[in-house]
Amino acid sequence: MLTETIADLTSSSTIAVTYTITATITTIVLLIALHINNIRRSTSKGPLPPGPKPRYLIGNALEIPFLNASRRYLEWATEFGSSLVYLEALGNKILILNSYEDAEELLESRTRIYCDRPVVHTLDMLGWDYNFALYPYGEQWRAHRRVSHQALKPEATHKYHPIQLKKVHNMMLGLLDTPERFWEHSKMLSISLPLTTMYGYEVQSLDDPAVLAADKGAEIGQRIFAPGGSLVNVFPVLKHVPWTWTQRLAKESRRLAAEMKRIPLEGLLKDMANGTATPSMVGEFMERKQTVGASEEEERLVINVANTVYGAAAGTTMSAINSTLYLLVTHPHVQLFAQAEIDRVFGTPRLPTFDDRGSLPYVEAIYREVMRLYPPLPLALPHKTVEDDWYKGYFIPKGTNVSGNIWAMNRDVKRYPEPDTFKPERFINIDGSLNKDDKITAYGFGRRGCIGKHVASDMLWLTTATLLACFSARKKRDSQGNEIDVDHGYKEEGFVLLKAPIECDITPRSEVWKALVEGTKDEGYAY
Repeated sequence: MLTETIADLTSSSTIAVTYTITATITTIVLLIALHINNIRRSTSKGPLPPGPKPRYLIGNALEIPFLNASRRYLEWATEFGSSLVYLEALGNKILILNSYEDAEELLESRTRIYCDRPVVHTLDMLGWDYNFALYPYGEQWRAHRRVSHQALKPEATHKYHPIQLKKVHNMMLGLLDTPERFWEHSKMLSISLPLTTMYGYEVQSLDDPAVLAADKGAEIGQRIFAPGGSLVNVFPVLKHVPWTWTQRLAKESRRLAAEMKRIPLEGLLKDMANGTATPSMVGEFMERKQTVGASEEEERLVINVANTVYGAAAGTTMSAINSTLYLLVTHPHVQLFAQAEIDRVFGTPRLPTFDDRGSLPYVEAIYREVMRLYPPLPLALPHKTVEDDWYKGYFIPKGTNVSGNIWAMNRDVKRYPEPDTFKPERFINIDGSLNKDDKITAYGFGRRGCIGKHVASDMLWLTTATLLACFSARKKRDSQGNEIDVDHGYKEEGFVLLKAPIECDITPRSEVWKALVEGTKDEGYAY
């Protein structure tokens, strides 16, 4: 008994001493690294872009916001009178581009220099090493990009149209039954579409284990990858410090990431064995593998791409759909104008199809204006410079993390007068046609732009058009008939813009439109 007690005490003491030594060494290494960085800054090759004054050693680490980062960067741009804002935090060099012209010049025209990504040292810790969107520029990224391009290139998007139509119709059916659950129906659409297109996996409810795993995993990822998140991405040595909160989250995240990959793949293989599989990207690959063969590396690439698409699409799609409802409810005249356009073009009531997109310029303008005013990613994922550069007389060092501030670009008063006002007509010419301002900045820039933007654009347009055609959405009224205002709150948490749920009345425009929605039940109502 005494021996065991002594052994326990010795073990505990050894662990405590080990932790203390590790912490001490880590602290010394960090301080040395920070001091070296300060020396490098003082010997810069030229003037750096303006920004808040850095503190000794830590730079601007205390100023970098976790919430609503894009708005703070816009405030700094105004404060310093510069569209370029430069910061340093714990050795990281950060450049924020607050104007569209800067992003076009640096991220598009000079994409060779700005095509890299910062190394995300927490990727493998969290089990997110499948997410090629975060890979540094190199052969692995190019290999994944080739696979994703084949599946998501513009000329391939039509093959997803039947699935997209079905999913949008399912959402409309859900709104007939439980319109008060709009946020849940929006989430179902946003989650089920990428899982079906990638794996043929049909989500039956928000309690689906694949959905729960993705939700919890995304929550952890938001905390760690966001601006001001884990210090492991700044100091990789911290990966080996066992008591950090990042380490505590990492184990659970790896389990969730494995579940997110395993569940839809097992479902697909089971459906293929039963002869009930629906067409999907991974399904097509597995069929080819069974007939002509494929390497394990090819399979890894395809599955990585599928999970990256799912992870990227779900949250951003929901953000855009929820913003659409909010803006339509708070701007009823926009609804009426769009519905008048639909009625005029269609003549006899029918459900919108993708062929209608070119005939409904005002509906298209609504889509563009939603994406301008409330971009799902207000701050684009950072690029990284592969060599020194000069721009507007400023020196941009090699290794600088460069992010486009989409929120700021879309509020440039020179491009968009009254930038905080929802005005779809800003995209309409005097003759009623669409103007040429069709660049959706939310999809990013250069080689690192969203590869799935064509599929996403089709999906969001169809959802907007079908919602407008079939339903009217209005503010609720109290017992005296007075309108009840909605929650106008938004929160930028991590990289994604989140709209607070609103309460409103969503009703079919007429019995005819209601019947048209009910007629889609034969397509298969998934939830």
